Amino acid sequence: MASGLTAGASAIDITPKSRQFLFGYPHVERYSTGVHDPLLGSALCFSDGKTSVIFVANDIIFIPKDLAGRARERIQAACGVPAANILLSATHTHSGPITVDYISNEADPVVPSVDPAYLEFMEDRIVTAATEACRSAQPAEIGLAVADGSCTGTNRRDPNGPSDPQVPVLAVRQQADGRPVALMLVCSMHPTVLHEDSTLISGDFPGMTRQFLQQHVAGQNCPILHHTGPAGNQSPRRVVKANTFAEAERLGHALGQTVAKALGEVEYASNLNILARQSFVDLPRRSFPTVDEAAKKLAVAVEHLEALRSSGAPHVEVRTAECDWFGAEETLTLAKAAADGRLDAAAAACLPAEIQVFKIGPWSFVGWQGEIFVEYGLAVKAEHANAFVISTANGEFQGYIVPPESAAEGGYEASNALFATESGRILVDRTVQMLTDMRE
Repeated sequence: MASGLTAGASAIDITPKSRQFLFGYPHVERYSTGVHDPLLGSALCFSDGKTSVIFVANDIIFIPKDLAGRARERIQAACGVPAANILLSATHTHSGPITVDYISNEADPVVPSVDPAYLEFMEDRIVTAATEACRSAQPAEIGLAVADGSCTGTNRRDPNGPSDPQVPVLAVRQQADGRPVALMLVCSMHPTVLHEDSTLISGDFPGMTRQFLQQHVAGQNCPILHHTGPAGNQSPRRVVKANTFAEAERLGHALGQTVAKALGEVEYASNLNILARQSFVDLPRRSFPTVDEAAKKLAVAVEHLEALRSSGAPHVEVRTAECDWFGAEETLTLAKAAADGRLDAAAAACLPAEIQVFKIGPWSFVGWQGEIFVEYGLAVKAEHANAFVISTANGEFQGYIVPPESAAEGGYEASNALFATESGRILVDRTVQMLTDMRE
């Protein structure tokens, strides 16, 4: 049995100091004109005396796989925590700087390459946050609550479609006096309240949730880690009244209120064991249409979008059609890259796909790369109810991981996927096996 937990936390500003291209919306020359709320890298370290794990949640759209590898090696050297036991996630805000060169965007004339100076700055800051968290560790106790995150959005394409409103919240406090050390939550929702007309840097609604929790629950200096769960097909678009900071604040505060309510029922413990496992899997490539076939699909998507616009269709329908147009355009770009062999290097850079499982007492946190549809996170929960998947962890997939039904539908997400639909099931099966082995 464990003799007692120690925990430490730290948060550091990763807001760029220079003007940056804000990544996430195609065909818009969207450079930052200021900062609405700071981007943070928030770190939390646990140890039971035998095993240590570190989480670092970052207000950024993606953590590049190579950067994650370097940063984790540096943290291991500084703290002695194995790189395999370190999880770096991205909240996936679309109001932060570009961090990954997406091959599907190479035909978009307004999307620049990443700024290597910012990536270097971000990597250094992530390492600093993790190191400071480890150095501040002290006897602690933790508890888990599950909040209702349905206020943040719905399934992107079908409001009655699959979703996961559960928001697990890990509360950490000092054993000596009960003062908060950190809060860590996982919310399966795209942080995309803000759209292409917003040019201020922001963490979107997760940043507003953090502000609410620091002001009303945990204290201004308490790190709040926000991880994004499987949310490839989840969006706020059907619950927002506008794409404004006021709406981002409304959703963020609503989530903060449900978290605060759930925390009232937390039971804390300090004698919990920690286990950490890492595995790697290969993923099959998707078969791409010919360039001519992709061009025809793009023409159909454009025609459909124009028809909706001219008929005065509801904004939600028009926005979905716009995304499908983006996807069809990206499919054409990818089809060309597949035809001339350039896609091979892009896919190889994403692999092997990493899976992490950190078991803290009765709860498990799973780390998956990339943007994953919610169905796959639900599939893990169906086998292990206390397992919570964190997406965009330690890398990305140059696109989505979608189920066969979405591929057949042919929407935006499936259009720019690099990997085949079997990929999601491969991730689920290996993860479930890891969780089962750890439980036994």
